Amino acid sequence: MKDVLIPGRRISREIMILIGCFVIAFALNIYSIIKYKTAWSELLTTLPITLAIAIVIYVLFGLLRLVLCGISHLFRRTR
Repeated sequence: MKDVLIPGRRISREIMILIGCFVIAFALNIYSIIKYKTAWSELLTTLPITLAIAIVIYVLFGLLRLVLCGISHLFRRTR
């Protein structure tokens, strides 16, 4: 069986995308705190939920990238 090697550049790009998804989820949490006028302590108490939402956003973004990659392969010219 062959070894699968993942380049470090790709790993760092995926980590940056995951961090971006976490920032988006955290910003949504801040928005909801401001909109519903709740306590700011909820930033820390809802951190596990925020992390779960970040993972969901990451998976959805991954599916979107997979679909776009598939579409680009369909329209790519063969030589």
